[in-house]
Amino acid sequence: MQRLTGLLIGAVFGAVFVFVNSHLPLDPTIALVLRVAASAALGGVVLLWFTAVRRARTTGVEPVVAGGQAGGKMFGLGFAVIAVAEVVMLFGGIAVLRALDRPVETNVAWIALVVGLHFVALGPVWKNRTIMLPGLVLTVLGAAGIAMTFTPALEWVPLVSGVLSGVTLLAGCTASSWSALSAPAATR
Repeated sequence: MQRLTGLLIGAVFGAVFVFVNSHLPLDPTIALVLRVAASAALGGVVLLWFTAVRRARTTGVEPVVAGGQAGGKMFGLGFAVIAVAEVVMLFGGIAVLRALDRPVETNVAWIALVVGLHFVALGPVWKNRTIMLPGLVLTVLGAAGIAMTFTPALEWVPLVSGVLSGVTLLAGCTASSWSALSAPAATR
């Protein structure tokens, strides 16, 4: 259940990325569609989480997220070290960006970069390589956004680093949750 709870947390942050960054220069209708889709994806992950909890209580069998080890410790010392480093990098980096008078759009790119690096670092700690792929995607989207802040494409940084990062998180969390619940009991 820890791994599915991790997916639930990832889906919440993915939805937040989409909600906060779906704005102009995007067409308002497209922004609305993105927010509705993010809400539906988050709702799906929440529903899958509750289904997994109910199934685990009634059968005693917990779903296993692809690439993960059943019963592995998720929130131990390794996670704590990475989480603290992430918080320091997030807030420290944003303070540095503010001191350098960088455009506010740089913040979302920095956040995507740091969140992506945190997922890449968690892969070996959690013994789950599948988390590294969305981590790499977020890292690339964050780096691309930072590069874009030095170009005339600055106004598109929230789409690239924010919305696309959110879509990546939501897609990965939805697919992993669905996979965990639809796997045959013998593989759990």
